[in-house]
Amino acid sequence: MKDDRTKYVYDFAEGNKELKDLLGGKGANLAEMTNLGLPVPPGFTITTEACTIYLDTGATPDGLDDEIATHLATLEKARGKTLGDPDDPLLVSVRSGAKFSMPGMMETVLNVGLNDRSVEGLARQADNERFAWDSYRRLIQMFGKTVQNIGGEAFEDALEEIKRAKGTNNDLDLDADDLRQLVDVYKRIVREHTGADFPQDPREQMTAAINAVFESWNSDRAVLYRRQERIPADLGTAVNVVAMVFGNMGMDSGTGVAFTRDPGTGEQGVYGDYLQNAQGEDVVAGIRNTVPLQDLEKIDKTSYDRLLEIMATLEGHYRDLCDIEFTIEAGQLWMLQTRVGKRTAAAAFRIASQLVDEGVIDLDEAIQRVTGEQLVHLMFPQFDTSAKTHQLGRGMSASPGAAVGKAVFDSYTAVKWSRSGEKVILVRRETNPDDLNGMIAAEGILTSRGGKTSHAAVVARGMGKTCVCGAEELQVNTKRRFLTAPDGTEVHEGDVISIDGSTGRVYLGEVPVVDSPVVEYFEGQIENPDDLVQAVDRIMKHADGTRRMGVRANADTAEDAERARRFGAEGIGLCRTEHMFLGERRQHVERLILAEDEEQRDAALEALLPLQRWDFLQLLTAMDGLPTTIRLLDPPLHEFLPNITELSVRVALAESRGEKNENDLRLMQAVHRLHEQNPMLGLRGVRLGLVVPGLFDLQVRAIAEAAAQLVKLGKDPKPEIMIPLVGSVQELEIIQADAKKVLAEVAELTGVDLQILIGTMIELPRAALTADQIAEAAQFFSFGTNDLTQTTWGFSRDDVEAAFFSTYLEVGIFGVSPFETIDADGVGELVRIGTEKGRATRPDLKVGVCGEHGGDPDSVHFFNKVGLDYVSCSPFRVPVARLEAARATVVQEGGSDSR
Repeated sequence: MKDDRTKYVYDFAEGNKELKDLLGGKGANLAEMTNLGLPVPPGFTITTEACTIYLDTGATPDGLDDEIATHLATLEKARGKTLGDPDDPLLVSVRSGAKFSMPGMMETVLNVGLNDRSVEGLARQADNERFAWDSYRRLIQMFGKTVQNIGGEAFEDALEEIKRAKGTNNDLDLDADDLRQLVDVYKRIVREHTGADFPQDPREQMTAAINAVFESWNSDRAVLYRRQERIPADLGTAVNVVAMVFGNMGMDSGTGVAFTRDPGTGEQGVYGDYLQNAQGEDVVAGIRNTVPLQDLEKIDKTSYDRLLEIMATLEGHYRDLCDIEFTIEAGQLWMLQTRVGKRTAAAAFRIASQLVDEGVIDLDEAIQRVTGEQLVHLMFPQFDTSAKTHQLGRGMSASPGAAVGKAVFDSYTAVKWSRSGEKVILVRRETNPDDLNGMIAAEGILTSRGGKTSHAAVVARGMGKTCVCGAEELQVNTKRRFLTAPDGTEVHEGDVISIDGSTGRVYLGEVPVVDSPVVEYFEGQIENPDDLVQAVDRIMKHADGTRRMGVRANADTAEDAERARRFGAEGIGLCRTEHMFLGERRQHVERLILAEDEEQRDAALEALLPLQRWDFLQLLTAMDGLPTTIRLLDPPLHEFLPNITELSVRVALAESRGEKNENDLRLMQAVHRLHEQNPMLGLRGVRLGLVVPGLFDLQVRAIAEAAAQLVKLGKDPKPEIMIPLVGSVQELEIIQADAKKVLAEVAELTGVDLQILIGTMIELPRAALTADQIAEAAQFFSFGTNDLTQTTWGFSRDDVEAAFFSTYLEVGIFGVSPFETIDADGVGELVRIGTEKGRATRPDLKVGVCGEHGGDPDSVHFFNKVGLDYVSCSPFRVPVARLEAARATVVQEGGSDSR
């Protein structure tokens, strides 16, 4: 039995634009235009609820057919026609319409209701045989592809054959007899592919079309689009049944698309396309060239003038750029759809600022009209799309930007050539931590393996480097130093290539680059900003005055810190000191870890102390007056030891030659003793500080001595010491006691009172669950959500993406990688618990987050909701976090999220 409270079908006059969840965007906006008194063909909408029931059960809800029959009768009365009437038939379109715009992803069937008898009646009523048979062939073609799953090529080939026989390339040259013949061919195609005749019952056609639209919600292309746009998979689509109006009745008819402002630039004016004697699908399919919308003024001035009036009405009503679809039937203008239009990033900022100037919206709403991802697009340089290019292949757009340089196939060469003034692109099958120097030296990184959460992608985004990952069609031979493209082109070391991190495309040779004025603005290099930069500046200044959360940067060098500060960072939320121990310094750490007595250990520490002190002097000088959170050494022990395989081979080769190297033998014994099967869950972080005497004390002393020296110079250093990978308060208490002892010693020696906070990184589930205990010792928390994600899910970021992430995304276990956007239900819940428990013990506990999630827009909104004090991200993402933190504040205070 049908629930009397459930209503599955709404007439257009019953809905409004606020009912997008129920009626989908198209249905809600058709209802809104109807209520505004605009010329909308009558129709009704079947709700998204009906769709989800159909998809869940395989059957339409009880009572739906009766509701459709009732609304169809109302529609027939309004049009004075009956579906299936052989003399004067009502025809309808059956269109999809989800809550979020998914253009072209789901199905549409036009001219539903035509059959072998009613096509003759339509021809008589319209006094136009060609129009009637053209409409019938379109129905069979669309119904065959959409409902009966017949490949579109069969119909397209038949159409091309008819045109060839006629000696034309233009559909309009086919007359009524040609189209009648084409209908017969199409019906034969249907019979051959389905074993049945094309259905002649109009109601059967409509029901089948409705069900096909429901099913198209889960088509491959729709699923892929939703994944790309992060649209939830459980929304379903509404179905709109609309009385047909015909743009293919002759040259006084047509169809078009209009925008109330230029969606590319944001400029006001008349923008759009028009196609005479056509139905809407012809514009999308591109079978004939359209004319600019302005030409409609010459073709049909009455309709043109009325369209401009309606465009102004809709923009004023929606208070935004509107995207409009319309049809003219024998001089009568009809509105078929409107929605808030998609736009480029530049247009988004310009339009938001324009609407503020026009008094249409305020600045709070303006920051809701733009997004952090749009800002990213404005910040990265782009290739000149007008340039002639030779595309070698395509991978994943891992880190946006446009990079040009000579291909190099190892990090040593990248550094060497870079120091000689060469611009290089580091090409690898995949990268690892040992490639970091090469990645820093390179203009961009290209890998043939990995994805958006691979090492190359994560590090590149953190550095603001252009990166293309997973270009599998490129065969990379690092030993022979060349790559091979699918077309056979070979790129050898030294050959110039260009990589586009925004599209994933890889080109041979140098593609011209257009600089980003927005980055120049953030860097303080623009004297005479254009209107786009002015719009960005206006919105960012309001964002900074609106947001609740602070924004810090992840930075390990003075150069990164200075750039982060220029980009608006209010401190450093994560300085990863392990990056200070690469290259020559690594041997000092190796000696410390492998020291056999106190003398060897003290010698290693003595060599490291001045190097670390200099690091922190530079960093704290760059961030003078701003908090600087310095994480003590965190990486697994094996990263500071020789590779066990290489060492074993070296020893074996020496023995085969009768040679003995006592140092290598001792070293191999030590490496075997310290070898771990799973280093990421082994001797690292706080455990390393507890097991290797003096290691953390060295770093604390270097921080304290650097801070004291700067205070004496009149500076205002604000270092904060962060202990990594704490799982128990006892671990933190032991390290904290040692650190306080060192701080006191330095204070006594220098005469400088050092007030340095000591806190911890929450990156283990146990730490989050026992945060109330840990907060007894910790003066601040910073959630390390990268490792917290790994330890909560129980998988390694370095391994799982290639192994099964693609499958998890395809089958819907992940909507998006949990390393890209915070897993709110799991990892996010631990963040919430840890924050609440920590503050229950220490109400003034400062809580932040660092890592990739700190610069992800959706994650920033989550962190704002759970009450974190700040987010920290790579310098390049700082403006994104500033903007999204403001948008999150407006939403939390009662605004509507327009993401």
